[in-house]
Amino acid sequence: MSNTIGAFFSSRAQAHGETTFLVVPADAGRGYHPDGYAISFDGAAQVVAGWAERLTAAGYGHGHRVAVLLGNRPEMLLVKLALAARGISWVPVNPDYRPAEIAYLLQDSDAVLALAAPDLAELMAQGIAQSGRAVPLSEMAADLPDLPKATIAPPQAGPVTGTSEASLIYTSGTTGRPKGCIMSHGYEIEMGQWYGSRGGLIRFDAGRSRVYCPLPLFHVNAAILLTMCAIDQGITQIIPERFRAGAWWREIVETGATVAHYLGIIIPALMNRAPEEFEKHHNIEFAVGAGVEPTLHRAFEDRFGFPLIEVWGMTEMCRILADCHPPRHVDTRAMGRPVQGLEVRVVDDAGHEQPRGIPGEMVLRHSVDTPRRGAFSGYLNLPDATEDAWRGGWFHTGDTVVMDDSGMICFVDRKKNIIRRSGENIAAAEIEACLQEHPRVLRVAVIAVDDAMRDEEVMACVQVDGARDAAMAEALFAWCFERLTYYKAPGWVRFLDDIPVTGTQKIQKHAMFAPGEAATDSAHDFRDRKKRG
Repeated sequence: MSNTIGAFFSSRAQAHGETTFLVVPADAGRGYHPDGYAISFDGAAQVVAGWAERLTAAGYGHGHRVAVLLGNRPEMLLVKLALAARGISWVPVNPDYRPAEIAYLLQDSDAVLALAAPDLAELMAQGIAQSGRAVPLSEMAADLPDLPKATIAPPQAGPVTGTSEASLIYTSGTTGRPKGCIMSHGYEIEMGQWYGSRGGLIRFDAGRSRVYCPLPLFHVNAAILLTMCAIDQGITQIIPERFRAGAWWREIVETGATVAHYLGIIIPALMNRAPEEFEKHHNIEFAVGAGVEPTLHRAFEDRFGFPLIEVWGMTEMCRILADCHPPRHVDTRAMGRPVQGLEVRVVDDAGHEQPRGIPGEMVLRHSVDTPRRGAFSGYLNLPDATEDAWRGGWFHTGDTVVMDDSGMICFVDRKKNIIRRSGENIAAAEIEACLQEHPRVLRVAVIAVDDAMRDEEVMACVQVDGARDAAMAEALFAWCFERLTYYKAPGWVRFLDDIPVTGTQKIQKHAMFAPGEAATDSAHDFRDRKKRG
């Protein structure tokens, strides 16, 4: 099997033939494919081949980058495959970006062409204008439009190989500018094959399995991990426009889904809904995702009748960990054990391995001989950042975890989200999970704020349903103080109109406050209440 995406897709499409490849649920209110959409592997291969020829005819080729803003249209994936067939890098654009963010992406990536859906073309045009670059823009609906001629010859003269760049995905991050992660053809193919071969409760059957994934197609989960798995395994990928709790069960039933992908935020949204008829008739065998709260995990499985399989992965290293082999640890944040081809260590700040049961940063590699196999190629234009991430021959994930004596890895928090208060390390995620269980809390972000006496203090920024007064703040403090060790309760509680999130539902903690605004402005102070007993 070739390690280029073009050859990989062509070969697998021939093998899978008339099996349905992509499906879009019907939605009369949607601006594209309102009656739904389906295309077989055969049909997709024909479309991809035709579009690849048109790209070549317009002068686009190996080494070029094309920015693509199509939302969750299935054409987003077909364009990706057509670009890959010619060695052109796919640069997906988040539809929630502002023009300045698109401008940065166009400048950093040096994209030579932009494709945008009709309803997103003005946004892309504004980004192009702010970029100061003359990037040609073509509107794209269901078919690849006539393309302007490329003004720059393809930078790479040789053939496309497994190390050629296939995608450039910008990570959301919580601070600073996004970094462009370079993804090779070989990496993307291995990612899908790895996912499809995890075994245990993760099992795909060619021609039968149908995976419902409401996650955005500018993200590695839906567009690469799942798509490459679908190509490899001969299964169907179902692409709703976005997650909608009211449509989840209906679309799953109507499309015949047998597997689902989720994020942690989806689970409470479904659990909070009253029982409905569609949820009684689903055929979901398992769901794969990350971030389910342990207090909801077992309750969800009991109510809906299928396992939630927690996994770990990131754009830079998506050779996923998965807690998919019984006995699972559903009452914890377990996310799997190291296996051959994915070595894991838990280290302290100096890089020394931690004893079992002691938290530390998770670092990964493929093996001692080939540490970077199955990982991204590097950060675009940031060689120092790439080497720093790989210091000591291990990729540093920035995630704090604990490994037990059996090798099971449990997530604790992002390393940067550890609050250091009076010598105690406090995981922001633990407090967020506690507050999220309060019936009035809609969304919460816990951060560290400087404290003259205690180094740092816990601050909870909360979006609530109803009154945002001192009594509500008091109730939230008491809720945490009753459920958590005294020093973990929030010393500050601040109400916000909105807590911003990315398209993948990651909270943007850096964007919660206006420039020059202190985090504690208008916050309720409970620091003197945090006492033992």
